[in-house]
Amino acid sequence: MSISDFSRRLVDVDGVVKTVYVAGAGPAVILMPEMPGISPDVLRLARWVRDAGFTVQIPSLFGSDGAYPTAEGGREVVRRACVSAEFRAFAGGGTSPVTAWLRGLARQAHAECGGPGVGAIGLCFTGNFALTMALEPAVIAPVVNHPSLPLDDPAGLELSAEDAIAVRDRITRDGLTVLAYRFDSDRWCTGQRFAAYQALLGDAFDGRVLPGSTANTNAPPFFREVVETPHSVVTAHLVDEAGHPTLKARDEILTYLTDRLRPAG
Repeated sequence: MSISDFSRRLVDVDGVVKTVYVAGAGPAVILMPEMPGISPDVLRLARWVRDAGFTVQIPSLFGSDGAYPTAEGGREVVRRACVSAEFRAFAGGGTSPVTAWLRGLARQAHAECGGPGVGAIGLCFTGNFALTMALEPAVIAPVVNHPSLPLDDPAGLELSAEDAIAVRDRITRDGLTVLAYRFDSDRWCTGQRFAAYQALLGDAFDGRVLPGSTANTNAPPFFREVVETPHSVVTAHLVDEAGHPTLKARDEILTYLTDRLRPAG
């Protein structure tokens, strides 16, 4: 799928430069890719966000931009990410350092695009990053989709103890809500993980669970052969049919972003 309808920027945050794909107008929404990269399914979601009246920004964090990888190619992307200094893929690692860069991106995006604040959508490997980005005051609409980290602890949260407290305090202080999605049969994002979010955030955590039986059964090779479970609610496992539960989830996310970033009046 073409990525030519997005402008390609090099964004510098504190001396670290990353590629960011940008499209649309209106308040900013940072859409972080799922493993193993900015796939056509991630771009489809980005276009839906753009068309809902937002400036969508997709940072390139891993993988090949715009392509579906082979299953083995996707495995290699995961292996590289798991040993990268930017990510904390396993229990005990705390908060991934790349989230500091993402918060800087949100600050810049808010300064450029205006509005009451910035939305952040995390997916899979980056799922929890949307919550950690709430440490940046500009981020007011975090969406946590099927967060898979830490990979080795189904009940774990990809947060240091200090950041967990700081995030909870920010959410409480500013009256934010965190919208989250998973499939009930997802072995990468379990009910235990959602329970841990609930324990941390209380009623501010709006975790929504879809039947795994509704997931797209014709997902790309990486998802069929490596993920092997219903997982990506609004990307690889979305079914683009009117009335379908995954499409309803997409619409709920767009409504959530609109209510917070483009309030009436």
